[in-house]
Amino acid sequence: MSSGPAIVVSLPQGMAYIEKKIAEGEHQRQDFKYAINDSRKIAISLCAFANSDGGTLLIGVRDNGSIAGVKPDEEIHMVEGAAQVYSRPAISFKSQLWKSDNRYVLEVIVESSKSKPHFVVDADGSYKAYIRRGDQNLPANAVLLEVWKGEETDRVQKYFHTEKEKKIFNSLKSEGNKTLSQLVRETKIQRNVMVRLLARFIRWELIRMDYDNDKTLFNLK
Repeated sequence: MSSGPAIVVSLPQGMAYIEKKIAEGEHQRQDFKYAINDSRKIAISLCAFANSDGGTLLIGVRDNGSIAGVKPDEEIHMVEGAAQVYSRPAISFKSQLWKSDNRYVLEVIVESSKSKPHFVVDADGSYKAYIRRGDQNLPANAVLLEVWKGEETDRVQKYFHTEKEKKIFNSLKSEGNKTLSQLVRETKIQRNVMVRLLARFIRWELIRMDYDNDKTLFNLK
């Protein structure tokens, strides 16, 4: 596979490989795209994979799993734009073009990045990071962005230094599945301080983030 123009591979028995992949459906490490009409939207999928566990994007496949096919030259150009122009830092990918019966499916593979976080450049010039959860691409929340920063101070011994840290831990100990806003209201800790402390607990592997639709929930590990 190549990070440049994809090589066409024709399968004598039809698109057996792609059909097997499609049968898996969309999940944590796989996404379907019918076509590309906006490189920025593809950049969201690439960034979400890079910021999470990596994954495969199959272009030319409808949400229901039927194969629509793509125009190879146009789609590859759009993916390169998504990875290099609309992603910061740029995202490396491998690509493969599969052909059968004059239909093409473009397979784009992104590895989990060691340079997290990757951001998508929005139309207004702002940057937004995304993660992959199940079959969805979700905006990365403030706590996760703070976790990725990795403060030098976390090298100290893992024990509670302040009453604020104790309040957060005790709150989650009494009842989990709390959102950031709920923790702020309950403990009376400023939101920006809460974000830093929750990130510290996550790096210490004392708490975890769970996802329920569009909500991020915090629990003790």
